[in-house]
Amino acid sequence: MRILYMVFRNLLRIPIMWIGLMYYYFTADKHPQKGYDHVKKIAEYGIRTGNVKIDAQGLENIPKESGFIYYPNHQGMFDVMVFLHISPFPFGFVAKKEVKDIHVLKQVLRITKSEAIDRSNIKQSLGVINRVAEGVKKGHNYLLFAEGTRSRKGNQLLDFKGGSFKAAQKARCPIVPCALIDSFIPFDERSIRKTVVKIRVLKPLYYEDYKEMKSTEIAEEVKRRIQEAIDKELA
Repeated sequence: MRILYMVFRNLLRIPIMWIGLMYYYFTADKHPQKGYDHVKKIAEYGIRTGNVKIDAQGLENIPKESGFIYYPNHQGMFDVMVFLHISPFPFGFVAKKEVKDIHVLKQVLRITKSEAIDRSNIKQSLGVINRVAEGVKKGHNYLLFAEGTRSRKGNQLLDFKGGSFKAAQKARCPIVPCALIDSFIPFDERSIRKTVVKIRVLKPLYYEDYKEMKSTEIAEEVKRRIQEAIDKELA
């Protein structure tokens, strides 16, 4: 219902936004920053007209230089929009393969240099992890959902998969844990009521902090920090 509400309230903007999206889709390599800014603007319009407020804290924990990976819990389709709203740097994200041919998402994936992963194909998944690691080494940022799929249990976490942290280990980059609270509400509930989505950006783990840890141990530590932040907000 909220998606329809957003569409209705942006009817006059949609043709212009779509033309811009297609332009930057075909010129993504020439205009990476402008393309990202256009995607960000679309997200901002959606948030503002969708009756959603983003309550963000901890933005000072985002590294001052590009070349890092956000690792939040995954609650729903709205999660990426939250990061488009709060991130001071462009980033790509890793999405499931099923979305790569859906219009709008297809264009956004290319413009933001994002990746579509097939978790049932080990070779393809490893290729994605390697490309993300190489991108981070070159100064690009990414958003990875360590649970692998959205929780579908509200603010409850699923297990964090160690394999999701292989990209950070290969790139030796900062890991930025982020706790999302109530991010499932905007698109999963059949309502357009005013909603506040919270995000808490936690202190990053730098390579020196996790270089001696296994990927599964990193996953457990990041999950622990996020769980602690969620518990604090819900208390």
